[in-house]
This record gives sequence, structure tokens and C-alpha cells, in this order.
Amino acid sequence: MVSPAPIPFDPARFLTLMRQHHGGVLGIEYRDHGADWAELALPWRAELVGDPARGVLASGPIVALMDMATSVAVWMKRGGFVPHATLDLRVDYLRPATPERTVIGRGECYRLTRAIGFVRGIAHDGDPGNPVAHVTGTFMSTEARP
Repeated sequence: MVSPAPIPFDPARFLTLMRQHHGGVLGIEYRDHGADWAELALPWRAELVGDPARGVLASGPIVALMDMATSVAVWMKRGGFVPHATLDLRVDYLRPATPERTVIGRGECYRLTRAIGFVRGIAHDGDPGNPVAHVTGTFMSTEARP
């Protein structure tokens, strides 16, 4: 049996439609994308701060940003939307995000098999050469593709 073609995917439209869901509640915004990558933004907001004394964003919203950026990168590389689940997402924090700065998440899908997307990415707050975190992970499609 041949799997149907992926549903065409527009990441900017997707994020607009997701405003009432998890990423939208966090305020995650679309920035840019390419054939195998996506860049999203998490603007600083007081309610996302994990350490009020320092004004540093909590780790949870940054993990959500990177999960979404790498997920979108898989859909870009696959050529369309195919349901998938995060199998593994390792986040290595290198430093706290700078208070009151937007965190940018850039995810890349560097390898794609029929069912698995392999991803990597960085989160930074203005200087990609000084990342807040690195991520690596895998996503598993719920529908195998040829």
C-alpha cells in the first residue's frame, strides 16, 4: 500500500493557527524557514520567568520552543505535514538566557528515514555564536513514508 502524499505545510500559517494551543499560549512566533530548517522566537515575558530574582526564562518554555522548531524542520524536510511524535529531545543548557531578551530557536532536520527524523538545533538570545542551549533529537512519524 502506498502512503498518501504529505499535506502541504506552511509554517507561518501553522503557527498562526496554533495560537490557542501550547505554543501560542507561550507566545512562540514564526521567524523564517528553509528546505530543512525552521526558526522560531520566544519573546521574553514575566510570566515565563523561572527565577524572578534574576529575570531568567524558565527552562520549560525553551524546551517547548526547541521541540516546536525541530518538529517544524522535520515537516519542511519531509515536504509536508505528517503526524509525528517526539521520541527523544536532549537539551544541553550552556548558560541562562539574558533577561528581557527574545530567545530564538533554530532547528534543522539533518537526516530523514521513512519513519524517523533526526534533528539538531540551537537556542540563542541574539548571538548564534553564544547559544543558550544545543538540542539533538528524533521524531517518529506515525505514518511510514516511502
